Amino acid sequence: MNPATICHQVLGVISARHSTRAYTDKPVNDEQLHEILGTARWAPSGVNTQPWQVAIVRGQTKQTITEHLTKARQDERPPEPDYAYYPDQWDEPYAKRRVTCGLALYSALEIERHDKQAKLKAWYNNYHFFGAPVGLLFFVDKRMNQGSWLDMGMFLQNIMIAAQACGLATCPQASLAEYPAIIREILGMEDGYALICGMSLGYPDSNHPVNQYRLERAPVEQFTRWYD
Repeated sequence: MNPATICHQVLGVISARHSTRAYTDKPVNDEQLHEILGTARWAPSGVNTQPWQVAIVRGQTKQTITEHLTKARQDERPPEPDYAYYPDQWDEPYAKRRVTCGLALYSALEIERHDKQAKLKAWYNNYHFFGAPVGLLFFVDKRMNQGSWLDMGMFLQNIMIAAQACGLATCPQASLAEYPAIIREILGMEDGYALICGMSLGYPDSNHPVNQYRLERAPVEQFTRWYD
């Protein structure tokens, strides 16, 4: 195949990827999952440490996770993540982007600004993996340092791009890492592994309103400095 054609296809797959929050119940077969993860494992990592550990959850295990996370939030149990994902204070331009993101989501779901119950229901949908048949949970050995978290990010991106290329959809979710102790207990995972995030994976429900909106990205000129 012509290199220019390959380039165009790869760039198209990357540009088409977006966080999908509604899925069909069509199952994802084991062979396809294995192929996606088998491709993602070629992500770079410092001195080839390959620090990622992945828990694939489906069926009753996924349902148990959903029930326990939902109950923890309903009981007003404070989240105890293994790390701080967001800053304590939101400054610009990040504060505006955050607000824009939230407004776009609630608008797609037709949730009014002051409808707390509807917003809460939408939040609980995170714990349901948005109805996706497959949930992925990503761990890294706590003995590793920040460089390994960079490696994990590249591994995560490989999974999302590979899934997109295979006609599947994904949504990376920090929300699934709010109660890592609960997740580790359900999975029998050792305490020495930090829960980075989760991910929903499946076939997208293309007709659902929540999958219709798209968020803008800053132009290249806003985040680059060129030096000759």
